[in-house]
Amino acid sequence: MTAADMKLRDQRIVLLGGTSGIGLATARAALAVGASVIVVSSNAERVADAVNGLGERTTGYTVDLKEQSAVRGLFEQIGPFDHLVYSAGDSLQTGALAGMDLDTVRQVFDVRVFGAIAAVKHGAPYLRPGGSVVLTSGVASLRPQRGWVALAGACSAMEGLARALAVELAPVRVNLVSPGLVRTPLWANLPDADREALFAASGEALPVGYVAGADDLAHAYLYLMTNRYITGQTVAVDGGGVLV
Repeated sequence: MTAADMKLRDQRIVLLGGTSGIGLATARAALAVGASVIVVSSNAERVADAVNGLGERTTGYTVDLKEQSAVRGLFEQIGPFDHLVYSAGDSLQTGALAGMDLDTVRQVFDVRVFGAIAAVKHGAPYLRPGGSVVLTSGVASLRPQRGWVALAGACSAMEGLARALAVELAPVRVNLVSPGLVRTPLWANLPDADREALFAASGEALPVGYVAGADDLAHAYLYLMTNRYITGQTVAVDGGGVLV
């Protein structure tokens, strides 16, 4: 355990989207260095599974992050805490804009962007001194592919949001992790064969030679929570994907 990791010992970390993928991996990493975690999802079964799997120093809440009143009530129940991590997101919605209903585009923004705004709005008053917020976007903002208009738009919005919040909420630190391709349930809407073909081809093209798992991303969140001299920054964790 490093000196930086020790800074999280006995601290409370709220993870919205903390029951699967990157959020769950970050919860595990935080527990390993002595923090307590509160995981939140709209899926009650995933919340129960996460709490059971993570074990001691873990509590969970089932909350629809699209409902502002529910988000406000969540933080009223939680009370004071030290760090807020937002990694919630529905399955990836891709496709050409010409054939995509605007309601689908709005759905991409509902959880990823407006859910994050609501979480920070209602969670920030409960952050203890020295606390932080770590948000999530994606390198689609830097290297969009065909059919990624909605996704790239939401990721770009999150980067601007993080910078603006770092100014508005100071001295609370606000940063953002921008993952590349990661093996998480967000890709579950693809057929198994197509998903594995995507991971294989992408891994061969990346400078690091493989597609990350969620654990590879978790350390970036802990770093942003513990480094008290970084704010308003976007940290890309993408295996060098924006380079190729």
